[in-house]
Amino acid sequence: MQMVQRRRRQMPLWQELPLLLVVAFCLAVLIRSFLLQAFFIPSGSMEDTLLIGDRVLVNKVVYDVRDPVRGEVVVFRGTNDWVPEYIEEPDVGFVAKLGRTVGDLIGIGRPGEKDFIKRVIGVPGDRIRCCDEQGRLTVNGQPLDESAYVLEDSPLDVPPNPNECRSRQFGEIVVEPGNLFVMGDHRLVSQDSRCQGQVPIDNVIGRAFVIVWPQDRWDGLSVPDTFDDLPAAADTPSAVDNPDAAPETSGDLVVVLPVLLPLLFASPSARPFPARRRRLRT
Repeated sequence: MQMVQRRRRQMPLWQELPLLLVVAFCLAVLIRSFLLQAFFIPSGSMEDTLLIGDRVLVNKVVYDVRDPVRGEVVVFRGTNDWVPEYIEEPDVGFVAKLGRTVGDLIGIGRPGEKDFIKRVIGVPGDRIRCCDEQGRLTVNGQPLDESAYVLEDSPLDVPPNPNECRSRQFGEIVVEPGNLFVMGDHRLVSQDSRCQGQVPIDNVIGRAFVIVWPQDRWDGLSVPDTFDDLPAAADTPSAVDNPDAAPETSGDLVVVLPVLLPLLFASPSARPFPARRRRLRT
């Protein structure tokens, strides 16, 4: 006697599509909240590394396993001393407000007024000053060759002023415990730690590690070589003294996870490879 396999009734497309959209939206919100978030670049303070209109992906979990290191590009919430570089447009109606809310939920909206993106120059304990005899920024007494990412520096002939970032020159600054010293790559226009103060590590949202839009700008945001051989701060352990420290790129492996999640939750009709049907015989 042959058993007839009962085929599961397939859900109609008009019922399946809304379900897929809800699942995709929920996944996007979860990824945005805990793993990755896309940030829009609203100002020119990081040119030419990042241009106005670029979108970058930010790893939000990497600093749960380690602290930021010099040379990384980070997104953070500015303190009360930080003046916004981007002012939100006035409310233009319910539809626009709803669109912004949805965009923020799934991680494609504009940043808030207190969200900034800069490059880490100093970590706790570092001594930073400018300039040496050749007009270079120094970290713990060693000059940085910033030609790879700084295309327009602040002028040397402008006298230093702690209340504004127009001058390249500033006296020695010691990075306080639990803080970072950050600067924009476009030093001529960037408002950064030179005049707005250090950034608490707790305020860091995550590491920007790749430009994802526009397509012709797709590129990684790696740490420049000039940061490789800087001496460690006097009052912080070096990587050699702390062999258990996490490697620089360990947290970025989480990028693979959002790619796999949609495949795990995809409906049968959406899977790229159809499953083989087994026939029961007696």
